[in-house]
Amino acid sequence: MADAIPDVLVIGAGASGSVAVKHLVEAGFDVVCLEQGGWPDYSKARAAHPDYELTAARDWAWDPNLRRSPADYPINDEESDITALNWNGVGGGTVMYAAHWQRNMPSDFRVRTLDGVADDWPITYEDLEPYYVKVERDWGVSGLAGDTAFPPGEGPPMPPVPLGEMGKRVARAHNELGWHWWPGPNAIATQPYGRLRPCVQRATCLRGCADGAKATPDIMYWPDAINKGAKLYTHARVKRLLMNDEGLVEGALFVDKEGNEAVQKAKVTILCANGIGTPRLLLLSANDQFPEGLANSSGLVGKRLMMHPFGTVVGLFEDDLGSTQGIWGQHIHCLEFYETDESRGFVRGAKWGLQPTGGPLAMTQAYPWGEENAIWGEGFQEQVKRRLGHSAMWGFIFEDLPEEHNRVELDPDPNNVDSDGLPGAKLFYKMSENSLRMIDFHQKRAQESLEAAGAYETVVAPQIRATGWHLLGTCKMGDDPETSVVDRYGRCHDIPNLYIYDGSVWPTSSGMNPTATIAAFALWGADHLVKQRREQPVAA
Repeated sequence: MADAIPDVLVIGAGASGSVAVKHLVEAGFDVVCLEQGGWPDYSKARAAHPDYELTAARDWAWDPNLRRSPADYPINDEESDITALNWNGVGGGTVMYAAHWQRNMPSDFRVRTLDGVADDWPITYEDLEPYYVKVERDWGVSGLAGDTAFPPGEGPPMPPVPLGEMGKRVARAHNELGWHWWPGPNAIATQPYGRLRPCVQRATCLRGCADGAKATPDIMYWPDAINKGAKLYTHARVKRLLMNDEGLVEGALFVDKEGNEAVQKAKVTILCANGIGTPRLLLLSANDQFPEGLANSSGLVGKRLMMHPFGTVVGLFEDDLGSTQGIWGQHIHCLEFYETDESRGFVRGAKWGLQPTGGPLAMTQAYPWGEENAIWGEGFQEQVKRRLGHSAMWGFIFEDLPEEHNRVELDPDPNNVDSDGLPGAKLFYKMSENSLRMIDFHQKRAQESLEAAGAYETVVAPQIRATGWHLLGTCKMGDDPETSVVDRYGRCHDIPNLYIYDGSVWPTSSGMNPTATIAAFALWGADHLVKQRREQPVAA
């Protein structure tokens, strides 16, 4: 007797895929997940060792073109102002995120209505609010309810991380300036919480958390999902999606760890491969019905790429702020300049997050210290002593408006292929004049903030390319099939049993770290699939 065809195939075991799998299997669905990477090996991060800064990037490089794991696919960024960063493996990009946990603002869903640019989302903050609450409890988020920038509602389940002297200094300055601040929400445990242990303040969050304090799907979702019956196959590279004669996706052709091709059939398929991986797979799956890529009758698959330009400003203080360690999440955040003010010469805004500047090796680097402040050579010891623990950094997430010329394509270079011979991705991305004006404004305001906090010197970091952590917008969500790829629940307009739950569906990028909204949307979409399971068209 042949094996039964599972109800759902999920491709990708990162933030969106893990949320969807766990919810669906708890609702009684038979679920299989294919993940092209493996489980993260936190021992290779060496976060607990004194040589951490020297060794962490060896196996934990953000850039897949540098890491070159067999699970990675090359990303040609020669035509891009920003380098795409990701992690291919169980947990996805969250394994290497700073754990800033930010809901989108209500205004983020109504950009066209409020500011006359881009598009409104087909859903609202109010639609997602109960799903934000649920995923914040599932992930284990720390923070404080009552942030005046947001509508009233339930806050995170754990108290916020300590402000520390750095946070207190800047918070007092914002009080004097009359500017917004609030303890930063982070997916970092401040007390024992499920499988999480309290943070020990190493400030090594970006290269994995060896202490098990940072919430990632490999810790918070997959053990329960597997125990409840979900099947997770790692080192499984999907080559293309397969369609039947009825115009439905019937599964995927993939390559297993041993290099053998296999077919995984399913009644419903959900893509959760991020804003580059998902359009790449749809383009790889082109067929006679969709010669320009699967589910691409709108012509928008791969278009409207957004990657959140990132910037920093550092303040130097006479006193030791204890900022060498702590968390690499945000001690406080600021939304004072988040909403549009036409007098500034640009639309939309940015979220600020207050962070440490790193250990001794970070003190020697041009970023975030500026080209003139690179300190190899004469004065090395003096400068490290001057900076280490005596600095604070504002990091900015700038809203990135969608433009169709910013896009993902299959790389035509026959040499730019992954370990299974599939074409890599090629990016075309240019920062807009709106973004450049926004960056300049926020950097100047951040200098004012740090000076008010007592900094005797501020340093504006150069705009570097390696900041594309947030891959958004390449399979736009909307109500109109002619101007969008998926509907408000992530279902492809062209193929009724194919869904997309990752950040590629975002119509606009907001100015927030995206994990909270990616997770909430995946739960929203999976919940809808559960509720309408009887009406869902399926591949037999």
